[in-house]
Amino acid sequence: MQLSNKFHLKAKNIKLIIFDVDGVLTDGGLYFSDKGIELKRFNSLDGLGIKLLNQNGIETAIISARSSKNVMYRMKNLNIKHFYQGQDNKIVAFNNLIKKLSLKTEQVAYIGDDIIDLPVMRKIGLPIAVSNAHELIKKNAYFVTEKIGGHGAVREVCDLLLKSQNTYNKTMEKYLT
Repeated sequence: MQLSNKFHLKAKNIKLIIFDVDGVLTDGGLYFSDKGIELKRFNSLDGLGIKLLNQNGIETAIISARSSKNVMYRMKNLNIKHFYQGQDNKIVAFNNLIKKLSLKTEQVAYIGDDIIDLPVMRKIGLPIAVSNAHELIKKNAYFVTEKIGGHGAVREVCDLLLKSQNTYNKTMEKYLT
């Protein structure tokens, strides 16, 4: 994958990355047991990528339109301190978050997949779409992943951010020795 210098310049300044959940951190499917219990499939590669971002000083957050206990469980497991569920208007949570963290909009990346993500994506420095996102999301994204949501797209972005911020090689050293 050949990325422009412009991408690396934008990515170099990212202090916060926000993830949508359904279709980005998951495959977008809604699974229910016979008893009506909702299940979600998360990708472990994505999870480690998020942990690596946190270890390298990049804040992570989620803003999701839906609410579920399993998302709360996964966010605690990944040590994501900033998570907003039940957000039909994601701008409200976004504004709260950047104010809370004292960040400028150009210091924020966002990964989305559907039109509910557009209002935030159009306000930030690095809007990203997963490859199976809605066409309007792809058109408004600065970068589109090669992988699909829930299948390593988040990890792809995490690695790119670490590389752009020159922390990838040092981060990987401990796994290569």
